[in-house]
Amino acid sequence: MALSSKHQHLFNHIRTFVNVKVKWVRDPYLDNAVLKEKDLKQTIFLKNQIISSPSKSLSVYTASQLKVSLNLPTTTTKFIDKYRSVFTQFQPGPGLPPVVKLTSQAFSLHKEEMAVHNSPSNREDTVQRLTRLLMLAGMTKLPLYVIEKLKWDMGLPHDYMTTLLTEYPDYFDVCVVEDPSSGKELLALELVSWRKELSVSELEKSTMSSGYSGDKRRTDIAFPLFLPKGFDLEKRMKNWVENWQKLPYISPYENAFHLDTNSDHAEKWTVAILHELLSLLVSKKTERENLLCFGECLGLALRFKKALVHHPGIFYISNKIRTQTVVLREAYTKDLLVKKHPLVGIRYWYINLMHKT
Repeated sequence: MALSSKHQHLFNHIRTFVNVKVKWVRDPYLDNAVLKEKDLKQTIFLKNQIISSPSKSLSVYTASQLKVSLNLPTTTTKFIDKYRSVFTQFQPGPGLPPVVKLTSQAFSLHKEEMAVHNSPSNREDTVQRLTRLLMLAGMTKLPLYVIEKLKWDMGLPHDYMTTLLTEYPDYFDVCVVEDPSSGKELLALELVSWRKELSVSELEKSTMSSGYSGDKRRTDIAFPLFLPKGFDLEKRMKNWVENWQKLPYISPYENAFHLDTNSDHAEKWTVAILHELLSLLVSKKTERENLLCFGECLGLALRFKKALVHHPGIFYISNKIRTQTVVLREAYTKDLLVKKHPLVGIRYWYINLMHKT
């Protein structure tokens, strides 16, 4: 007998997740997608510090003070010496301290990188993705420290506060919010006005017809699943996933905090937020800590933790490079991005230069 709409509503608020331990199976391809970017972020961050100096160089002493802020795995001197194709040291004069600057190849690559950042198409894309980040879960504000954590993965220019945000006053403003845990005031990035035309998720775009209108949404949307070789869900778990996929899809840009926290329906909305957040990133991956930091701002950190473990066919957690990195499975074919953002292409050139002997 079919359930009435009232009882169907109640059913959607029942927690049916089977209490089965979801095993972790290593994916060597996605591990390699993470591993090949080892030291890349630190290299580009140090490059940005050097290039920001009026002399386009830093004393080795000044560079050594950046070890902690750059999260370098070794001393700055050893790091510079390791990547001699990117950094070069010289002594500007007798008795003067040694100085580090970029090699000519690295400087040329930096100019190509800036050309990508400054292209009108990329700036528009960056602004739209940043706008959508602020709109997730119906929010419009995020503390700046959260933006800073996601800056690299969002592909923001290192000086985005002065070179990007100031040029879009009709989109962004800097405001003050209260930290719920400490009560202290924090600087935050605020969306000036809601952009309805941008509140369509990547998953909705890929499943809806070209005749989509913003007022007509489909709810019969399932997440693409890509289970690795050697991964076999237990029958009870497999049945749960199949039924869970059939639940109505709620846009990650909607506020669905009215749903029972422990319901399967609420978990599908949580997964939608995580899926969209990863889709907004240029390499479709980020450190797990960054996701949880974002989740804390939404009050969803615990739900994020559970969702990442419950859905290994959607998210992969790599343990490479001294951290845990969450990768959106569908975005990759083996260890290569299906759609490569121009900035990612530049980053691959940096990787090639780093390993050049």
